[in-house]
Amino acid sequence: MHQMAQSSVFLSGMGALGVEIGEQEDTAVTLHDTKLCETWDLGCNFFIRRDDVLSQRKRVEAVCPRVSELNPYVQVDMSACPLDDNIDLSFLRKYQCVILTESSLSLQKRVNKFCHSQQPPIRFISSDAYGICVRVFCDFGEAFEVSDPTGEEPKEIFIQSITQDNSGVVTCIDNQPHGLQTGQSVIFREINGMEELNGTTRQVSVLSSHSFEIGDTSHFQPYAHGGFFVMVKTPQMYKFETLEQQLSDPQVLIPDLSKPEAPLHIHAAMLALDAFQEKHGRLPNIGCLEDAEALLKLTEEVSVIHKNKIPVNAELVRCLSKTARGTLPPLAAAVGGIASQEVLKAITGKFGPLQQWFYLDALEVVRPLQSLSAEEFFPRGDRYDGLRACIGESMLLDLHKLRVFMVGCGAIGCEMLKNFALLGVGLAKNSGEVCITDPDLIEKSNLNRQFLFRPHHIQRPKSTTAAEATHDINPDLQIDAHLNKVCPATESIYSDSFYSSLDVVVTALDNVEARRYVDSRCVCNQRPLLDSGTMGTKGHTEIIVPYLTESYNSHRDPPEEEIPFCTLKSFPSVIEHTIQWARDKFESSFFHKPSMYNSFWQTQVSAEAVLQRMQVGESMEGAFQVVKLLSRRPSHWEQCVIIARLKFEKYFKRKALQLLHSFPLDTRLKDGSLFWQSPKRPPTPTEFDLKDPLHFTFIVSAARLFAEIYNIPFSEKDLSEDAVSKILSDVEIPEYRPSEKCIETDETAKKPDQIKMPLSSEEEREAIAQLEQAISADGVTPEALRMSPLQFEKDNDSNGHIDFVTSASSLRARMYSIEPADRLKTKRIAGKIIPAIATATAAVSGLVSSRTSSSLKFFPEKNLSKDSSLNSNVTLCAILFSFLSKVALELIKVVEGYGFESFKNCFFNLAIPVMVLSETALVKRTVIRNNISFTIWDCWTIFGHEDFTLSDFMNAVREKYTIEPTMVVHGVKMLYVPVMPGHSKRLKLT
Repeated sequence: MHQMAQSSVFLSGMGALGVEIGEQEDTAVTLHDTKLCETWDLGCNFFIRRDDVLSQRKRVEAVCPRVSELNPYVQVDMSACPLDDNIDLSFLRKYQCVILTESSLSLQKRVNKFCHSQQPPIRFISSDAYGICVRVFCDFGEAFEVSDPTGEEPKEIFIQSITQDNSGVVTCIDNQPHGLQTGQSVIFREINGMEELNGTTRQVSVLSSHSFEIGDTSHFQPYAHGGFFVMVKTPQMYKFETLEQQLSDPQVLIPDLSKPEAPLHIHAAMLALDAFQEKHGRLPNIGCLEDAEALLKLTEEVSVIHKNKIPVNAELVRCLSKTARGTLPPLAAAVGGIASQEVLKAITGKFGPLQQWFYLDALEVVRPLQSLSAEEFFPRGDRYDGLRACIGESMLLDLHKLRVFMVGCGAIGCEMLKNFALLGVGLAKNSGEVCITDPDLIEKSNLNRQFLFRPHHIQRPKSTTAAEATHDINPDLQIDAHLNKVCPATESIYSDSFYSSLDVVVTALDNVEARRYVDSRCVCNQRPLLDSGTMGTKGHTEIIVPYLTESYNSHRDPPEEEIPFCTLKSFPSVIEHTIQWARDKFESSFFHKPSMYNSFWQTQVSAEAVLQRMQVGESMEGAFQVVKLLSRRPSHWEQCVIIARLKFEKYFKRKALQLLHSFPLDTRLKDGSLFWQSPKRPPTPTEFDLKDPLHFTFIVSAARLFAEIYNIPFSEKDLSEDAVSKILSDVEIPEYRPSEKCIETDETAKKPDQIKMPLSSEEEREAIAQLEQAISADGVTPEALRMSPLQFEKDNDSNGHIDFVTSASSLRARMYSIEPADRLKTKRIAGKIIPAIATATAAVSGLVSSRTSSSLKFFPEKNLSKDSSLNSNVTLCAILFSFLSKVALELIKVVEGYGFESFKNCFFNLAIPVMVLSETALVKRTVIRNNISFTIWDCWTIFGHEDFTLSDFMNAVREKYTIEPTMVVHGVKMLYVPVMPGHSKRLKLT
């Protein structure tokens, strides 16, 4: 982020592609363009409005202020000076990266040559989008260093053993996979015995998934126990050639392994298109067969010049010629996200760069349209002319009529709505509609990647705000915004009839269970589903089509690994454990206990009535915990500070003393091995010192949180070191006395429910006495029976929540000799912030949107029978965009009912970079016998009548499907099983 803040970028071309790249820039940027706003731009440039067209504003003048408001910390300048083959390029020296779009090939070569020759080289990126074809080219100089090629965070792996040998073998504890590759390096720490390895870096030679060699260890001391290793990130050098050099022998990324020659086909076709423009001074005319044949001839000439190393695909060339004047917004979004990610790499040296070409086409979208008349694609003077040139008027109308339900309005949802606006999905005048729902409010951290939201939208509902912002892009959209969660509780709203009225369902959610639920409703109602998701630089899209593909629920992710209860409570070994422990302490002390307290007293008549029930021995769930909270309830700020100090003593001193009392350092297990060895770390008691900033932060943050839940006022002055020190100077800390309580060491043991645990008679007597005392002291007022639970809020730095978690986690880490995490890392882990990059969102939304048009014809009521055999910053945001573009592309296919082979799921990691397009998984068909089979999409319907009995039902199944029912069940309930007693009597029941 620091490198990006110090950098400056020049971006030329404010068309569909340039504006996608500009939207995702997180560096000082100069936007360049010389063209005026046209009606055509409204359908591909989401920052241009109708007023801009009517007033004949320059595109860059319209776009610049709207890019500026995305991030107030980024300097955005604009330029409208001509950029041609005669201009002096010395002005580019002040930039670290230059991006060209909508530029001639001759200008691209000239600018690239200039950038390549500078010392240090100016990183150069060019990108083009013509109809169904897009490309990105990168040249970062002859020696480009990448500090972190993958972006993966190195993990600490604990060691089981190290052999003393000419080539020592390291084995991971519990056969844990190390994830290393031969040639990589690791650094060792905290090894006992073979201590010569500590702090040293060794290159590895992998033997298996859980073992590797590290060279000669024969002269070291024998390995005793413990220790761990961490992979060392080693910088990697990349060499780039100039654009001129790469034209004849291109180095390309292959996204679709089933079509390995496709990138070279597009390379040849687009080089021919460059030549066509140079020769004729224009792009091929829409639907012009003569221009198509001329372009094909130029492509063949390109192939001959390059000694036939670059193959020719005549179908692709003709489709490119017919659509070159048009724009597919989702395709522009996809390649814009990828180009933006390359800008990030060029400036920061983080993640492996693209070497050197990326090509993508949407041939499968337009292939079925070739039989349509040329008039279908001609411009009509409206905002959809660019899209119409690619998909024709009929498909455009299908998009306008679509009824879409989208669940979630976060980063993916915002990008999908942008694509819907540009595609004209769900127009009011065509009886179309986009229904969206999201129960969440906009948080400050959303602004960096959910591009429809601005600072003044914070704490407003996501769905209604997103709907308003989408209307600004395209006022003709019909958007119905809800604030509901989609779950069984809202089935009355999102009923079967609601789903049956839809054409497509889109999930834009992180929550896996919610996605599974939506998927089950789509399968039940036979509706297509477009699912997508991102995590950091990774993304996926999945296309689910009735009767053709598997559903989202057809496969399961491995369960998330849980941290054992005993590890969290007593034996942390890595920083994630201490952060989770601190987060749990927050939830327990400041949310769960206050919530339980309120719930208890809301259901009781009075404190006196509770006392009477307790005195006669009546069991009341939670009563002991509630009375304990009441008896210890503070009434002044000073008492909150004292509670915080006692918590410090308990968490960071007494816990350590108790563990060392129960398990002294020389404790051995039954097999003779030491109890305290990796991954277990012996704790060291912490002596309180108010001068230690960490100690002070814990006291202040804990005290203010206790004050808030008990509704006790405090001032800024109360939080000062002098004020806190004065209070603590009179605090007496009780003497520590070891307990003989058993400490849990079983990793399979679950956390006990304190509320449901049986109480001892002593605890019962103590609770009764405490409640009696509170009542007699008039301490049971309505105010005393109410607390204010605190919902953990990671995005408000002034509320003390992250202060508490960071200080508590770091103090516990110190106690166990674990490397502490800084505030940002703690915030990410404690807040469960899923890494999100705008580039991935854009890629994903565009790729899905382009598939939407294929779903209409898959519905049973259309033309398919059940027997048919037929898929924490703006930088982070850039990745998300390219991912969502994949969703948009699939949307177009779904609407138009394309065949199974045209659908593509997509998986990518823009950090490496790699993108894989694969066919969707064909739905599994279960055969009962030769002429009867079923899939997850099939629904067998039996029509009954008022007196329809169970026997009638079984006979109807027997007659209609000629199969013999052996039992009847409803969910998990057995309605009729012949061997069960009494079940035969049920046959006569309706």
